[in-house]
Amino acid sequence: MSTSTTPSSSSSSSSSSSIWVLTTIKLRFFARIKRFLQSKATRKRCDPSDRIDIAKSRAEDNKKVENLETVQVMEKHKEEESSTLLQRTVKMLHFGNWEEKEMAAKEIERLAKEDVKVRKLITEFRVVPMLVSMVESPVASRRRAGLTALIHLADGTYTNKALIVEAGILSKLPKTIELVDESTISEFAELLLSLSSLANTQFPLASLDFLPLLRYILETGSSFDTKQSCLGALYNLSTVLENAGPLVSSGVVPILLELSLVKEISEKALATLGNLLVTLMGKKAIENSSMVPESFIEILSWEDKPKCQELSVYILMILAHQSSSQREKMTQTGIVSVLLEVVLLGSPLAQKRAMKLLQWFKDERQKKMGPHSGPQTPRFAMGSPVNQREAKEGKKLMKSLVTQSLHRNMEIITQRANAAGESSKLKSLIISTSSKSLPY
Repeated sequence: MSTSTTPSSSSSSSSSSSIWVLTTIKLRFFARIKRFLQSKATRKRCDPSDRIDIAKSRAEDNKKVENLETVQVMEKHKEEESSTLLQRTVKMLHFGNWEEKEMAAKEIERLAKEDVKVRKLITEFRVVPMLVSMVESPVASRRRAGLTALIHLADGTYTNKALIVEAGILSKLPKTIELVDESTISEFAELLLSLSSLANTQFPLASLDFLPLLRYILETGSSFDTKQSCLGALYNLSTVLENAGPLVSSGVVPILLELSLVKEISEKALATLGNLLVTLMGKKAIENSSMVPESFIEILSWEDKPKCQELSVYILMILAHQSSSQREKMTQTGIVSVLLEVVLLGSPLAQKRAMKLLQWFKDERQKKMGPHSGPQTPRFAMGSPVNQREAKEGKKLMKSLVTQSLHRNMEIITQRANAAGESSKLKSLIISTSSKSLPY
């Protein structure tokens, strides 16, 4: 029996389906309306100042981008201008008249001050030989323009220094500077200091023809800065043992000894002497000076110059090593009391070196005290009561003498130190220390 669908049932199902669709549409519509209202309320709750800050931030970002683009354009334009200017300057230096060459040298000096890359780029245009030729010019302004340009080209690059030396600058420097003003003398010294750093590199200095010029500058009444530059150049040269012979032969040792007593420039002079002293020729030249060892012992008392103290005691150690005559001179000059002062008040390195030197003097004094030195006393058999008693009395007497001597030395030291706080510390050191624990 077949079943048929009636019109009433069909209409009811279609009406229920349309109601469900309408309901869904309404729900979606109300959901969108709700989200819209929520977002609108959120925007209303937002602080107006925040919106202003956001707008400002965006504007600043845009401005930064614009500025960056402007800077890049300007840098590119500047590089093009610099390249054009450099080419024009090199052309003037090579093919211009002397006035144009002088102007070109000043422009090279200005460009060389920018950075190392520019300095290296300039030397690729073969400007160094022309600048070196200007240094021996009789015209002061032209000579100075070439000098200052070379000084700035040599700054911070060993390659440029080597090119300047290869161009023959050392042979073109004057032997004396009698007719040169102080500023040009200072520039000579600065250039020599810069070039002397090649002494211990892969571009060694083949010639030391400029030593007479250095000596002349040091002997004249130049400024401390100029002399410091010359001493720095001598120090760089002295680091190479092969240069010790030419340095000593040129007569710089007496000058170094004199300048070592000038506190403002003493350190470099002492360091150079220390380098020369390790060679036989240098040691002989220093030992034969009438200023030795008095000048170095005087430097030991410079409490405000600890580095000079360290270098001075180092030099004294080398002089005293295996040289009884030098040790005798030092003893007669009163070095022991000065060394004791350095042991107590000097820097750690100076104290260590002074202790070592004091030990040498102590050992030498013990060697000199033979079995027959001093007053002769009757001899007794070993182990006898009389010998033991006299030995104890002798030890007590020796300790008493040593203690009195130490007290006197410490009082002298504390007076020189002028430090009230150190006084109690030194007294406690004297009381708590036996003679055996002291270096001398």
